[in-house]
Amino acid sequence: MSLKKASIIIILILLVDQISKIYIKTHFALNDDVTIFSWFKIAFVENDGMAWGTKLSDFFTFISDKSAKLILTLFRIVAVTGIGFWLVDVTKKKKSKTLIFAISIIFAGALGNILDSVFYGILFGDSHMQVAEFLPEDGGYAGVFYGNVVDMLHFPIWSGVLPEWLPIIGGKYFSFFDPVFNVADMAISTGIFILILFNKKAFKEDSKIDIPDSV
Repeated sequence: MSLKKASIIIILILLVDQISKIYIKTHFALNDDVTIFSWFKIAFVENDGMAWGTKLSDFFTFISDKSAKLILTLFRIVAVTGIGFWLVDVTKKKKSKTLIFAISIIFAGALGNILDSVFYGILFGDSHMQVAEFLPEDGGYAGVFYGNVVDMLHFPIWSGVLPEWLPIIGGKYFSFFDPVFNVADMAISTGIFILILFNKKAFKEDSKIDIPDSV
């Protein structure tokens, strides 16, 4: 797969991701939700940390939430830069299509969430109990690098009390699947899943055929 084709995939994922986020941000107040099916909802939440809202300050209590947010955003930028160089390298070396595709969608997802973290704080107003305004006159809800990632996809597939015969968790209430995520998260998770599941195919080396010299 060429770098041009990989770039098209990245652009398409970014467009879907950002259009969905901008629509949610400008049409939903924070924590608003719409039920599409019993097992699928559009639910607007904002994530100012890592996966499932985890923050660096949760692990390192000496770091303030603001500093933790800045460190996380800068780390994401460094990480996506590294992924970008990796993508260029594997396309130049004509590695497997599986590997290039997986890296492309991981890069697109990571970049999509970085755009939220870097720019959404200055582009949008606050969403608490109101629909956010785009480019508000009095400024956005946060500075550059301090924006929150917009999530909206929620799949409450099943919830209920687990059977008593199950060890440890039996008789307890359980809900699957609670986390709310976005298109960028899906792209990252899918790319990682491909690299794990199709590891041998993704990282296979091109076979070289030695042709003996003519006598």
